[in-house]
Amino acid sequence: MSAHTQTAEKGQNTTLLCQESYVCSGTDEAIFECDECRSLQCQRCEEELHQPERLRNHERTRIRPGHVPYCDSCKGANGNIMHGSMTGSRQIAVVRCQVCKINLCVECQKRTHAGGNRRKHPVTVYHAGKAQEQEEEEGMDEETKRRKMTEKVVSFLLVDETEEIQVRNEEDFIKKLDCSPDQHLKVVSIFGNTGDGKSHTLNHTFFYGREVFKTSPAQESCTVGVWAAYDPVRKVVVIDTEGLLGATVNLSQRTRLLLKVLAISDLVIYRTRADRLHNDLFKFLGDASEAYLKHFTKELKATTARCGLDVPLSTLGPGVIIFHETVYTKLLGSDHPSEVPEKLIQDRFRKLSCFPEAFSSIHYKGTRTYNPPTDFSGLRRAVEQQLENNTTRSPRQPGVIYKALKALSDRFSGEIPDDQMAHSSFFPDEYFTCSSVCLSCGCGCKKSMNHAKEGVPHESKSRCRYSHQYDNRVYTCKACYERGMEVSVVPKTSASTDSPWLGLAKYAWSGYVIECPNCGVVYRSRQYWFGNQDPVNTVVRTEIEHVWPGTDGFLKDNNNAAQRLLDGMNFMAQSVSELSLGPTKAVTSWLTDQIAPAYWRPNSQILSCNKCNTPFKDNDTKHHCRACGEGFCDGCSSKTRPVPERGWGPAPVRVCDNCYENRGIQLDVAEQPSDEEGGTLIARKVGEAVQNTLGAVVTAMDIPLGLVKDAARPAYWVPDHEILHCHNCRKEFSIKLSKHHCRACGQGFCDECSHDRRAVPSRGWDHPVRVCFNCNKKPGDL
Repeated sequence: MSAHTQTAEKGQNTTLLCQESYVCSGTDEAIFECDECRSLQCQRCEEELHQPERLRNHERTRIRPGHVPYCDSCKGANGNIMHGSMTGSRQIAVVRCQVCKINLCVECQKRTHAGGNRRKHPVTVYHAGKAQEQEEEEGMDEETKRRKMTEKVVSFLLVDETEEIQVRNEEDFIKKLDCSPDQHLKVVSIFGNTGDGKSHTLNHTFFYGREVFKTSPAQESCTVGVWAAYDPVRKVVVIDTEGLLGATVNLSQRTRLLLKVLAISDLVIYRTRADRLHNDLFKFLGDASEAYLKHFTKELKATTARCGLDVPLSTLGPGVIIFHETVYTKLLGSDHPSEVPEKLIQDRFRKLSCFPEAFSSIHYKGTRTYNPPTDFSGLRRAVEQQLENNTTRSPRQPGVIYKALKALSDRFSGEIPDDQMAHSSFFPDEYFTCSSVCLSCGCGCKKSMNHAKEGVPHESKSRCRYSHQYDNRVYTCKACYERGMEVSVVPKTSASTDSPWLGLAKYAWSGYVIECPNCGVVYRSRQYWFGNQDPVNTVVRTEIEHVWPGTDGFLKDNNNAAQRLLDGMNFMAQSVSELSLGPTKAVTSWLTDQIAPAYWRPNSQILSCNKCNTPFKDNDTKHHCRACGEGFCDGCSSKTRPVPERGWGPAPVRVCDNCYENRGIQLDVAEQPSDEEGGTLIARKVGEAVQNTLGAVVTAMDIPLGLVKDAARPAYWVPDHEILHCHNCRKEFSIKLSKHHCRACGQGFCDECSHDRRAVPSRGWDHPVRVCFNCNKKPGDL
């Protein structure tokens, strides 16, 4: 028969047909299987074949749906088991040779039909259905069923050596475990020194010796990172870890990774092959317990609340089984049968001042290997016993396990500086706390890693020292402090109740102010002509605070008078250049009235010269006499002299002809300028300087604007030459794209990213000013 014919006749059977063809010619459906005839038989053939007396006692089995016969070659004519003796049972057939009229399993087909002419015999392929598989399972013992359940288990990399989780999300984690999302699981992990056979122990304890976790005889460690596999028999996630004391890089990060695994575990196996228990074992467990209670318990509770989990993650830490394998020494406690090994272990912990309080239980399981292989049956029973105990650690869904690991990885991640490391502990605080160091005193932050992502500020328990470089002083109002409140105050240009121009004038007259939100203005730096005291001695308290990297100083110069003046000049220059002559005169007249002294007649009331009565036209300029305050034309007020009685001096100022001639007249005491009028007078002087320079600003900028801005910028602003692109959208600045400073953070932005207006009291801007998008989103006062 040709190969083509053989292939054409092959196929998976859907209905088993009679193999005898004695009566039915092989067309009827098979009903019985006769073990001694070694064939499937239909109803008619079975009756005819077993009519003779010698054939009536043949053992016949009625065929069920999906039935597959046994291999005929596995059982010889004398009833002896052939190759099936290795397993002690006959094998299920996979094909039937139509020429030889026998059923063959895989091994027998290879042995009898792999060569020669038999290789060309046409065959019919059997297909075992679910019913047959159920029948096979029913015939298996419990141990065989467990072995079969673990045949398809494979391990996968869960976390690499850099602490990066290698599964994309919760669904990917469940898919790689190959379990149901609703299945409740426990987690078992193993720790120990490199080369002690941790992977080998897991393979024999959970997977009947199958190499689910890779093992190797090489010197290099075969387990790098954290690997996981699912045990479908015991419903646990089994985790294999990298060994301690190995020749690895990033030792600190890999050690921290072990504690993350310990934190999500329900049971921990510590594997050791030392003939005597070393102090490192007790030191490791003691330090792990301390770090778990100090750093992980709080984070696991936060994860429970944040993720809305029904299962608490931190009722108690995991249980521990110390698996101790010896060769030449006796097991712990064998010399004193009356003493329990667990009590001896607790005594060792106490002597070393290590207290494993975080672990729910600690058990000892030892085995002495006189001749290999190692007996893992005792460990297996101890593990199963601990897994059945749900009093302190209850099973949870795989999604909960992933969320806990993800939360710990997000919180405790990043590089660990070696120069800050305390090597006296397996798990020093530097593994889990913020690595930021105060720039002033050098002490470290005691908050958890990555706390800034949650908006939690840096914190240190030690006191800081003052540094002139960072000026890390904080002022608080003394009056409020005595009433039980701590209110921070900052020196600034003007009070919040002053208008921008009036506040600028007062600053020039009486200096900066310190304003409390509750008490108002409590201090002015030049309130008196002499004898002004330091605010620290009178109205404020001083505290020294830490200076953390990336944060601003505390009492930086918030006196933004120069920048306010420059902003006003820019605004007025743009107005003068863009508006027509009429509106320009109106703006100038309005500005003059705003900053004019109280004794000046308003521009709106001056219709003609006070001396020659010449009416003023739109293009005519009105001039005020600094002595009497009336309005005059240029011809009637061209003379100049000092007017000290009005506060104009010693430089000569414009006066009218009448006041120039009557220069000996003195003012009454009631007419002397008050502090408020003195501040207004300063505002007028500033306004005149602005008006005198507007023409030059509009026509030609004699002084480069960049130099003026750099000289006027507040101390917390980033210099213009350091700003190359927008801090938000990253657009590069050019002639067409102007730079703008956020009055809150001091960074440079384009107009689109900083068009919001908001008061920034902490920086001395009590009226709405330009702020960026990010600062505008912050709640509360800036």
